Amino acid sequence: MRSGGRPSERSWWREWGRVLPAALILFLLLRTFVVEAFRIPSASMERTMLVGDFLLVNKWVYGAEVPFTGRRLPAARVVQHNDILVFDWPVDPSKAFVKRVVGLPGDTLAMRDGVLLRNQVPQQEPYAIRTSAGGEGIRNHWGPVVVPPAHVFVLGDNRENSLDSRYWGFVPDSLVRGAPWVVYFSYAHDTTQRFPWLTRIRWDRVGRTVR
Repeated sequence: MRSGGRPSERSWWREWGRVLPAALILFLLLRTFVVEAFRIPSASMERTMLVGDFLLVNKWVYGAEVPFTGRRLPAARVVQHNDILVFDWPVDPSKAFVKRVVGLPGDTLAMRDGVLLRNQVPQQEPYAIRTSAGGEGIRNHWGPVVVPPAHVFVLGDNRENSLDSRYWGFVPDSLVRGAPWVVYFSYAHDTTQRFPWLTRIRWDRVGRTVR
């Protein structure tokens, strides 16, 4: 009486039994320390990134966090002005945000009539969208504030539609997850068509690097 399957079938299952655990470990290591997928949920970074963009986030560039230790791997480089960051929202770290760095530790920042001043110097920001010029209120007129050590100040490129450091303050270095790298998929979500992720793919954005 024969038991089990044919020798070729048993060999096939043994091979997969050896490959799958290694593949799973490799995937977890890559996701933890190298690259992670992220979806743009809001319009706060338009034109740079659009709702419906799916990004790969470079986690090692600023030093990926080692799980359960509170420590980070050595960074490839430090955060600089105008870098785009993915980070855990300080108000609710379960949510990930993406914004642009406009202030580093020691910078004095202010905004006057929608123009960003860094250390009293007006900044040219060709990436920023402003749907209304001037005006009072926190969006267009605030500061000065000084960025404390081990923190950054971030703004969305879409200045009139961004929940950013103007409203909830600075981002600690410890909450930085990485830098957006490339758009690996994108579709127009604001449509009445069925299955827009199949019918409204934005092919011109697929493969585009983020900067």
